[in-house]
Amino acid sequence: MQTKWLEETFGIRPEGQTQFGRYEGFISRNQIYIMAPLGESKEYLMELKGIADHLIQSGDRNILTIIQTKSGELWGEWEGKSLCLLACQMNERQPVQQIGRKLAKFHLRGLTIPFKVERTSRIGQWKQLWEKRLAQMEGVWQSKMYQSPENEFERMFIESFPYYMGVTENAIQYLVDTEIDEAPGQTDNGTVCHERFSNQIWVKNSLLKNPLDWVFDHRSRDLAEWTRGIYFESKHAHHPHIRKFFQDYQALSPLSAFGWRLLYSRLVFPLHYFECIEEYYITQSEQDKNWQEERLYKLLQSSTEYERFLGEFYQLADAPIRKLKIPHLEWLIN
Repeated sequence: MQTKWLEETFGIRPEGQTQFGRYEGFISRNQIYIMAPLGESKEYLMELKGIADHLIQSGDRNILTIIQTKSGELWGEWEGKSLCLLACQMNERQPVQQIGRKLAKFHLRGLTIPFKVERTSRIGQWKQLWEKRLAQMEGVWQSKMYQSPENEFERMFIESFPYYMGVTENAIQYLVDTEIDEAPGQTDNGTVCHERFSNQIWVKNSLLKNPLDWVFDHRSRDLAEWTRGIYFESKHAHHPHIRKFFQDYQALSPLSAFGWRLLYSRLVFPLHYFECIEEYYITQSEQDKNWQEERLYKLLQSSTEYERFLGEFYQLADAPIRKLKIPHLEWLIN
C-alpha cells in the first residue's frame, strides 16, 4: 500500500487494509477509505463531488465523500497515475430491506440538485448510444459472416445476431415513440443513477454509495437494470421480488407513462447479449472466453423465456397500463 504517499498527499495514515468491491481500500480512525484511478476527466470528478456533497447535505449519510489533498486538489499523482480517495464513516453492517423504497428516496434527493449537470449526464442519449453500439456489432458480424466460424462462440454469434438486431431496433423504436407520444412530467427530470444498478450494489456494501458508480439520467435506468439483474439472477423466482420492489418504489415515487415506457424500452434493449459478445472479443483470457461462450449458450437457450418475461412485465410490476394508456409491443404478447 502507498502508505507514505497517502500521508504526504492526504495527511492520512492507513491502519489496516480492506477491499471495497473492485477497489483497494484501508481503515483509518473509524473511517473506511477507497482508492480509485481517475477513469474520467478531472472535470467529471469535480461534478461527481458536487453531486455527492448535495446528497450528503440532503440527509444521506451513506455516501462516500471525495477527499481533497492537503493542497486542495481532488486527486493525487502516484507513479504516473491520477488517484482519488473516497471515505465514509464505518457503520455496523445491517441487512438491507425495502431496496425499492431506499432507491426511491435516493432518486428523489437527486431530483433536487441545484446546478446543471453536464459531464455525467446521459439524459436523452440512449437512442444514439444504442444505435452506435448496434452499428459496431453489426460491423463485427458482417466481417465474420462470409468466413467459417473459428469456434462454437462465433457460430452462435453469427446465427443469433440478426434476431438481436431486430430486438434492438424494436427497443429503439419504442423509445422514439415514447419521446414523441408522451410529455415528461416533473418526476421525469434527471436524477442520480448508477452506471449499472443491481440487487447487490448496495446490499453487499451495507448501503454505502460510491459516487464513482454514478451517472445522471432518468430514474428508469436504475429500475430497468435492477429488474434485468434480478431476472437473470433468479429466473425461476423473480416474480415476488419484482412485484415487491416496484410496490415499495411506487409507494414513494410513482412512475409516469413516460417513465414506464422508458423503463420498458431499456428492458427490451438486449444489453445482456451485447455485453456477452463485446466481452468475449475484448478479453485475452481463455478462461474468460470459455465463460462467455457458456453464457451466450444459456442466453440463446432462454431467449424465448425472456420474451415471455417482457410480455408479462407490465402486469408483474403492477403498471397502470390502462389508466396511462401504455402500449405493448405486439410481438411480445402474441
